[in-house]
Amino acid sequence: MKRFRLLCYLITLVPLFSFAQEYPSKPVKIVIPYVAGGGIDTAGRLIAQKLSSSLGQNYIVEHIGGAGGLIGTNFVAKAPPDGYTLLMTSSAHTTIPSLTKDKSYDPIKDFIPVSLIAWSVGHVLVVNPNVPFNSVQELINFAKANPGKLRYGSGGKGSFTQFAAENFNLMAGIRIDHVPYKGGGQAIVDCIAGHIEICFIPATAALTHVKSKQLKPLGITSTSRWSEMPTTPTIDEAGVTGFNYVTWYGLFLPAKTPSAIVQKTILEIQKISNDSEVKKTFKDQGLQLVTTNSEEFQSVVAREYILNKKLSNQIEALP
Repeated sequence: MKRFRLLCYLITLVPLFSFAQEYPSKPVKIVIPYVAGGGIDTAGRLIAQKLSSSLGQNYIVEHIGGAGGLIGTNFVAKAPPDGYTLLMTSSAHTTIPSLTKDKSYDPIKDFIPVSLIAWSVGHVLVVNPNVPFNSVQELINFAKANPGKLRYGSGGKGSFTQFAAENFNLMAGIRIDHVPYKGGGQAIVDCIAGHIEICFIPATAALTHVKSKQLKPLGITSTSRWSEMPTTPTIDEAGVTGFNYVTWYGLFLPAKTPSAIVQKTILEIQKISNDSEVKKTFKDQGLQLVTTNSEEFQSVVAREYILNKKLSNQIEALP
């Protein structure tokens, strides 16, 4: 009887193994839920190119932008779980749904995290050069002694830069007021002009302004210093212990996608991570190439979602 049950079980697995061996048998769509352009577009197209070459089937990047990523992400959440529609997205996967009342998808339950693709080298906490402080700790001391005197600019409510700044407020025990802009670029312009004092901006974008001394760097949001700005400490080592808030890019499949398809995709991503062209391109974009298994990526997403819901409550309470 036991042998019969084992035989029946193995028979049920045959279609799954066959499906995995044949996959992909038609073009695969990689949805990026933002408009074309930027680092995620470059990374996504390179990943698609390498998967196409490796698996002998076309992987096609499709941009479905709008609502901060909600529209494209929801599209993938509702797609058939057959492995032919993937999502390549960023940390906004957990920031936007934690803040919006639109619960059209659940970032945890509606997706299978395939693998992290990359971490950014971090955002840099920069300030106008004329501010009367020169370190993270001096900024914190000034903010505590002068409530209401400091303002930070962001790319708008719900943007990564706002979440990074509010996490800094939370962990440093201070209140720096928020000034939202329609994009991060205008916030940088106003910080240089002195209309606001503080910004959190991507390290690669900060580099030019720091070299020209238009902005003064105080700390970086990652857990390690960036080789291009080696004298700029991490915010953690500058006094806010445990601070670590960086953007990531990752690949997801709809929930209920067969595990054999998930595992095959993970193996292909792991192969790509050793590709010299991919390594160089990602480094040039200020990204650290990384791969994980599904469980490791899931823990990252779950941990960030909990934190971002906490930060969302803080953001919603702002005047």
